Amino acid sequence: MEALTINIKDKKTSGKILSFLAALEGEGVEIIAREDLEDLKSLSATRGEGSVPFEDYLNDEDQAQEVGD
Repeated sequence: MEALTINIKDKKTSGKILSFLAALEGEGVEIIAREDLEDLKSLSATRGEGSVPFEDYLNDEDQAQEVGD
């Protein structure tokens, strides 16, 4: 897979290029906004971490608020 970054200053030109690339999605082209890419990288970095059940998270949050009061 090859990844490209394209910086376009003009919104009209940007729209044209995005339309062209969207037409190629059926051929394997994937369009990801830079902001989304950073989010995906952050999520990917946490895959090896253990998860906390939501109920435990709420209990810990309640205890932290009681200490802070």
